Amino acid sequence: MFYESHQTIVARLMKEGKMTRRINAVAVVKMLLGLSIWTICLSSSGHSGELTVGLIPAENNEEMVAAFEPMRRYLEGRLEEPVRVYTATDYTGIIEAMRKNRLDIAWFGPMSYYLAEREANAEAFVIGVRVGGTAKYHSIITVPEGSSANILEDLRGQTVAFVDPASTSGGLVPRYMVKRATGLMPEEFFGRLIWAGSHDAAQLAVKNNTVDAAAGADMIYERMIAKGLITDRTNRIIMVSDALPGAPLAWRSDLDSERKRRILDAFLDAHNHTDVSGLTRVARFEVASPADYEVIRDMVIELGLSDEQIQQ
Repeated sequence: MFYESHQTIVARLMKEGKMTRRINAVAVVKMLLGLSIWTICLSSSGHSGELTVGLIPAENNEEMVAAFEPMRRYLEGRLEEPVRVYTATDYTGIIEAMRKNRLDIAWFGPMSYYLAEREANAEAFVIGVRVGGTAKYHSIITVPEGSSANILEDLRGQTVAFVDPASTSGGLVPRYMVKRATGLMPEEFFGRLIWAGSHDAAQLAVKNNTVDAAAGADMIYERMIAKGLITDRTNRIIMVSDALPGAPLAWRSDLDSERKRRILDAFLDAHNHTDVSGLTRVARFEVASPADYEVIRDMVIELGLSDEQIQQ
């Protein structure tokens, strides 16, 4: 498994003599600030003889990397080159890694893809289709067992957890739902808005009555129920969004065309050779394009979100 912690990476690079005192100091500061591992762990060159894959931290990082392991092994054999899978402490870390050419491809949510497209020249190429034939999903708002809240208005002045400003179902869409329903941004409508960092953390905060409500993705909510982490009573749904475009895999647009072709072919054929369900119960992959995410661009424009609000 290729997940590496901040501490492991720093120790390895220091041992190998690849960190100067200045870089070491910067790395330590960035770790303390909770920033991504990406600023210290990979070279910024182009094709380095291996494929680097990034995963946004939608759930527990180590569990996500482990779940993607069958796909990693398959890609390594199919492409005949080492494949390394990385994640980060926040969504922005993956975007920044691609911007600095430290990732070849990455799994994004629709909102983080919008940001990566704008800032890192990311280009969607496939999307995971789940059992049942859909790639779409929904944002939900849940409340704890025993809560008297039944509609959004009941949460006025309450403490609510969203996932990450760069998350779609845990950031952009609940912002949009609140603004459409109340005329106010969440920071104005709720008494306190906190960022949980991942979908599972947000739902566990609801279960443990740490917050009065949380937003997140319905497919991760369903997976947590299947794992026995929550139930539909401990985390009761009171609001569901319209259907959203699914989470794409995107490559850097500057990858050479032959490499893109080989990567695309590998993903489209993956379900015939390995377990592809590691990302949100995917059954197979199909071709995606940037045009599929126009609804996300429209939401950002309608809300008038600044860069600071998106990446706070």
